[in-house]
Amino acid sequence: RRLIGRPLSVLGPAPLLGGRCRRERRFLRESQGWDPEQIRAYQTQQLRRICALAYEHSAFYREWFDRAGFDPRDLRQPEDLQVLPPIDRQTVREHLHAMCTVDPATSNVDFVSTGGTGGQPLHFYIGAERSSIEYAYLVTSWERAGFRLGATMAVLRGRVVPPRRDGLRCEYDPLLRHWYYSAFHLDDEDMRRYIEHMRGIGPCFLHVYPSTVAILARFLRRSGLPVPPNICGIIAESEVVYPQQRRLVEDVFAVRYFSCYGHTEKVVAAAECEHSSDYHVWPTYGYFELLDEQGRPVTRPGQRGEIVGTGFINTVVPFIRYRTGDFATYVAERCDACGRNHTLIRDIRGHRTQEMLIARDGSLIPWTALNMHDDTFSNVVRFQFYQDRPGFAVLRIVPGASFTQTDRRRIAARLAEKLAGRIELHIELVPQIDTTPRGKATYVIQKLPVPDVEGADA
Repeated sequence: RRLIGRPLSVLGPAPLLGGRCRRERRFLRESQGWDPEQIRAYQTQQLRRICALAYEHSAFYREWFDRAGFDPRDLRQPEDLQVLPPIDRQTVREHLHAMCTVDPATSNVDFVSTGGTGGQPLHFYIGAERSSIEYAYLVTSWERAGFRLGATMAVLRGRVVPPRRDGLRCEYDPLLRHWYYSAFHLDDEDMRRYIEHMRGIGPCFLHVYPSTVAILARFLRRSGLPVPPNICGIIAESEVVYPQQRRLVEDVFAVRYFSCYGHTEKVVAAAECEHSSDYHVWPTYGYFELLDEQGRPVTRPGQRGEIVGTGFINTVVPFIRYRTGDFATYVAERCDACGRNHTLIRDIRGHRTQEMLIARDGSLIPWTALNMHDDTFSNVVRFQFYQDRPGFAVLRIVPGASFTQTDRRRIAARLAEKLAGRIELHIELVPQIDTTPRGKATYVIQKLPVPDVEGADA
């Protein structure tokens, strides 16, 4: 990228993303206008395809389907899938290799990890080609907020950004035209320098975690610095979006706050539209279900349920009727504002809450920025941060059976790279980590007072 990025940047990112991404983007632009019958026909076809693949090549699914009396060849409509009992994270942990449809050692297969929602990461395999498909969905979603492929982005997310010679933690990707700033360094002086630098990069969109842009908005309001007029919109992802936080950010920046929903497992994707903050579920990405506590479909507006999905992208480890652990409120089957026949949901909760660590200088570090989507926690059962003084935290780890000192050193080194001295981390091995009365784990036990990360005027 350093050697040839700038010469290639004159072409723009579109030719460099590959034919698959371009074809997928054309398909998405067309399919957004489908009527309900076209959507159901496509979903039926894709469900039959993914279920047949799972039955023919996965020992786990062959037994799972036989036990339920389900034959993929008999699937005539999406609702026929409901004969299968849902699976969850524990199912994947216990049966991962039996769920594979190919040898995981095959080329073009990646070993990935979720960020560890609730302190317990999930590891699985996925085809490397999913990146181009995923990016096509992201870009097509962002276009609803006014973004166009090739537009400049100012990014404040989980990337480790070393300081330049002048001390500014910023680096540029000329291929994607992204300016990256450090989400781990958000004290007032850092943010002042980020804001001043953003003024000079031309029209741009902010790509952020909801928590980081809320911190930035509170800084701008507190400092009285003028908002860069070249910021065209805000794209916030990977955490829960709180209504009061959205109001604060839109009030400070005076631009549209746009959000998407998704997860590493690639079973459900959703995005707001041009006119509404309700999430529009992509019907071509996976089959979406919203189930009540008895496992029945939620169909009444205002009723809440758990998001269950069957992904169309991952053919290495199919996720079929996968319980995400996320909950949402059902709205409708169509958006009258934009005309898309997409299922609408709102108030998503349970996925990557905004828990914070406090650096030695008092600045906040969102836990989402510490996500590891690799083998860092591969031999860990569960983990949790504990903090009772600024600049110091304990990482509690419940080790797996094969956990060794090598794992401990790897975890310490990779987190130290991200924290860059902002927090001294002590690793403590523990036999268990307690959950809440409802059985949920907390990622950060924070004993220090933290400004309102939900967006109140702190």
